[in-house]
Formats: sequence, C-alpha cells, structure tokens
Amino acid sequence: MKIRNICTLTLLANLLSNTALAGVADYVYVPAVEYGEKEIDFKTGTAKLQNGDRAQVSSIGLGYGVTEYWFSEVYFKHEREGSDTLSIGEWENKFQFTETGKYPADLALTVEIEAPLNRNEAYELKLVPQLQTEFDKVQLNGNLTFERTFGPDQHATELGYQWQAKYRWKPTFEFGLQGFGEVGKWNDWEAADEQNHRMGPAVFGKIGLGVKQAIKYNAALLFGTSEAAANKTFRLQVEYEF
Repeated sequence: MKIRNICTLTLLANLLSNTALAGVADYVYVPAVEYGEKEIDFKTGTAKLQNGDRAQVSSIGLGYGVTEYWFSEVYFKHEREGSDTLSIGEWENKFQFTETGKYPADLALTVEIEAPLNRNEAYELKLVPQLQTEFDKVQLNGNLTFERTFGPDQHATELGYQWQAKYRWKPTFEFGLQGFGEVGKWNDWEAADEQNHRMGPAVFGKIGLGVKQAIKYNAALLFGTSEAAANKTFRLQVEYEF
C-alpha cells in the first residue's frame, strides 16, 4: 500500500465526530504484523479519578495474523467507574504499510470498532495512525488517535496521542517511558486545564516458551501531568503468542 494512502485515511479520521475519553487500560499501538501468528491478549488498568471514583478496565482478546500486513483481533471488555459498569465487544484491525526495518520509520494504521453489549450506549470508531523508528537499542513510537461515537449523545471527533521510548536492554526485560493524552475536539482543543495528559515509567519483555510460543508483557505506572488527569494510573498488557 502506498504512503499517500496513509494521508488519505488520516484525513478521513478528521471528518469523524465524537468519542469517549481513553480507557485506563489503553496501550501504545505498534506497527509490526506477524503473518500466521495467533495470540491471546489480556489487558487491565485502574485509576482513581478526580471525582473520587475508581475506574477499572479489563479485556481479553483473540488475534490472528491474517496476512503479512493485516492483523485482526476480537475482544471482550468490561469497564467499571464507581458503581457504573459496561460490557463491550471490540474488533481491532491493524494494517502495516511498510516492511519492518526497511525504511527509516515503520508505518501502520489501526481501525477499532467498539459495540456495547449490556445496554443502549453509543458505538465507537477509533483510527490510530502509527509511526515507529529505532536508533541502535532505542525504539521510539508516536501515534495519533481519532475517536468518534455513533448513537446517543454524539459529540465532535476527539484527538489524542500516544508515545513511547524504549531501551532494548535484553529480550526478557526492556524499560522506558510511555505517555497518553486527549486534547479535546480535533479542530477545537480544550483549555489546558481540561486536557488529560499522563506519563510514566514502563517495562517490557518477551519470554520464549518454545517453537513459535512466547509470553509478551508491558506495564506502566502513569502520573497525571494536567489537572483533569488521574493522579496515578496503572496499566498492564500480557500476550500469549503461539
């Protein structure tokens, strides 16, 4: 797929309009796709919000590398904020546009659809253009997120970002930093004290279990860097690849 298609798809995202805030279990999307790889993916996160409620999100998913450039995954997700709960079905598709390591940067796009399962809530569409580059043992990732809901209480397209800096010390243990944020409408940002920004230390690793089998993990403790953000958020992702 040609690079100009990335620009076209990103512009389509700008035409969307609404979303919810990012979940506390959100993770940094990376471009690589492994053809034929299967995975069971568990994610969880928790944070104490500014209103005193605790937000908790957990999900379990099953994914498959359909082609050399397309990875598809379905999830079941459970969200809780205070006494309010929501069950969600999610379908995520990642499209890798460049061969890993062939160019100065790897490019990809993830398209994610969420549907409520236990009550009449809005559907959500998320588009995430992704960029990754490496310098010796340092890997850098930078993503934008465009989110829109369809259904009750629609709003304008929400713009967010993700970034990650990782030092590849050894395969079983790597370390670095992660950051996430939401700035409001893509074309009309919120005031600085209403934006949600958080960042903090992260660890990563891959533990081989045999031929084409491994456990991958990454976790981060994120600290709020804006008034609207939770003071602390803990997030964890564990994948079994086979």
